[in-house]
Amino acid sequence: MVTELNDIRLVVLDMAGTTVADGGLVERAFAAAAAELGVEPGSADHAAKLDHVRATMGESKISVFRHLFGEESLARRANSAFEKAYGELVHDGHITPVPGAREAIEELQGGGRTVVLTTGFARVTQDAILGALGWRDLVPLTLCPADAGGRGRPYPDMVLAAFLRTEAAEGVQQIAVVGDTSYDMLSGVRAGAGVVAGVLTGAHREEALRAAGAGYVLGSVAELPTLLADVAAGAAR
Repeated sequence: MVTELNDIRLVVLDMAGTTVADGGLVERAFAAAAAELGVEPGSADHAAKLDHVRATMGESKISVFRHLFGEESLARRANSAFEKAYGELVHDGHITPVPGAREAIEELQGGGRTVVLTTGFARVTQDAILGALGWRDLVPLTLCPADAGGRGRPYPDMVLAAFLRTEAAEGVQQIAVVGDTSYDMLSGVRAGAGVVAGVLTGAHREEALRAAGAGYVLGSVAELPTLLADVAAGAAR
C-alpha cells in the first residue's frame, strides 16, 4: 500500500497552550525556580531569564534551565523547584482544557486516528495535569522528553517515539503535529510530519509559527478535525 500524504493516521498534540490552558503558570513557576537559585525579582538578570523562558516555550524545561544556569547541578535544582511549583498550582485548580480540546480529541479518535499527547514538562508534572483534568484514560499514549531518550523539542524525538510506539501510521507523512510554539513546529518539520499545524491559544503568534514551518495555523485545536477532513479531501490550503 502506498502511504498517502492526506491519510493522517497519527496526531501528536502538545499539551500546555494547545490542549490545556494554564493561565501563565509557566511564568509563575519560573519565579519560584529563580528564587531557589537566588535570582532577585525585578532585577535585569531576572528579566533576561524570563525573556528566555518565554522565547523557548515548548522546549524541555531542563534544557531551558541548563541554558540559564549553566552548571548541571544548578539547572537540576531550578528544574526541581519549577516542577514542584507548577505541580502545586495544577493541584490548586489553575488549569483547564482549551475549549473544545477534549471534544476534538474524541472526534479524531472516533474517526479512527490515534492521538498522543506530548509535553516539555517532566513525567510527574504531565501526570499531575492529566489527573487534574480527568484525562488519564483519554488517549492511549502520553510522552514527555524522558520517554524519548531525554531530548524534548525542538528535536523530533517525541514525535518519532509516538510513531514507533503506536504503529498507527505507515510512514511519517501520515503524522500530524500540532502545537502553540515555534519549537512544536520545528519538531514536526524535523520528524517529516505530513501536517504541521500551529494554534493561537498559547505562546507564539502566527508569524513565528509560520517561520518555524507551520503549514497551517488554527484559532484553536477545536478546528483540527475539520482541517484534517479538508486535508483528506484535498481542500485545505
